[in-house]
Amino acid sequence: MDRRSFLQQGSLLGGSLLMFDELLAKTSWLNDKPINIGMIGCGDRGKGVLSVIKSLPQLFRIRSYCDVLDFRLDEANHLLKDDKIIKFKSHQSMLDDKDLDAVFIAVPLSAHFSIAKDAIEAGKHVYVEKTMTYSIDEAKQLVRLADQHPKQTVQVGYQYRYSPLYFKVKDMISSGFLGKVSQVDCRWDRNGTWRRAVPEPGLERQINWRMYKEFSGGLAAELLSHQIDFINWAFDTHPDEVYGTGGIDIYPDGRETFDNIQVMFRYKKEGMIGNFGATCGNARDGYLFKIKGTKGTVSLLTNTGLFYPEKEAKEALSTVDGVSGATKIVWNKDGGTPILDEPTKDGTWYALQEFYKAIKTNTMPSSNVKRGASAAICVAMANNAIYNNRPEYWKADYDI
Repeated sequence: MDRRSFLQQGSLLGGSLLMFDELLAKTSWLNDKPINIGMIGCGDRGKGVLSVIKSLPQLFRIRSYCDVLDFRLDEANHLLKDDKIIKFKSHQSMLDDKDLDAVFIAVPLSAHFSIAKDAIEAGKHVYVEKTMTYSIDEAKQLVRLADQHPKQTVQVGYQYRYSPLYFKVKDMISSGFLGKVSQVDCRWDRNGTWRRAVPEPGLERQINWRMYKEFSGGLAAELLSHQIDFINWAFDTHPDEVYGTGGIDIYPDGRETFDNIQVMFRYKKEGMIGNFGATCGNARDGYLFKIKGTKGTVSLLTNTGLFYPEKEAKEALSTVDGVSGATKIVWNKDGGTPILDEPTKDGTWYALQEFYKAIKTNTMPSSNVKRGASAAICVAMANNAIYNNRPEYWKADYDI
């Protein structure tokens, strides 16, 4: 196979996103007026999304922002530099605005469901950050609520898999390009306490909410859910069995969520095992995502990826097309070749475009409420297995 053919494989979905700027000029619904949006939650993630929204003025108009902490409102105001944008301390007050079309929800996980519910019932489109909900019951309730409001978009912020890279890998899997996949290895490691500075002691739990079980799903929800969601989506599956372990092994500083975890998912239908781990005590691997099949392995970062063929597959791929004269695949020194020619943009950039398109065309986004529910259920199962030290099993009423 030549490099041209290899790069074309799996590009059907990703290509449409790569050509978005061209589509913007040619497609009628993309030339419609911008959507008025509000940001609920102005912490690091909320401000990060706002900065990307600012780069897409043809799609979105920032109408308002909201946070319960005054200094977060000040930080958002400094970022936006526009006194015409309305600020709120109550999301209910924000939702009363009839000119507001959609909201982004970037608050502690425990509040995702209640705020999303309020927004949907107020007639707003919703983009809720991952993980979609804190509990399994909330996930099921949000699906039912979204079904009752079919004209409103509900999208979940698994931004990495909106990129053309992840669409391509999904197609490589479904087309059989990797052969029979039996193992998935995922890590998202860091070396640090994961703590944020607290201006006064009374704000500890509000600012460091990720450390406390009342508010947070810990490392599984905040990091590994990205990879968990991708496997569910790419294979159209879910785990049948979940095993996990972990502990507060590095920072015994009063936190409740574990700083060192390992989870194993068994996907029986696929004959596949997924290994998902995260630690706060070593950053060497960082984001590691490997999908291993009989014909080859995909090794992914958030914006780049390499394909490593098994021996027989590499021999077949090394054949040059003598008619077209296409460039032979060039393998790097460890035997891999890039999946795309260049790194993709920030995944949020693609995810926001999908949100706009879904609203304007009343179509379901790729990371929709049902996909979000499946991932949220998996995260809750993982945490139950970790904290209760017993296996978790997928139940029939989890099928949404």
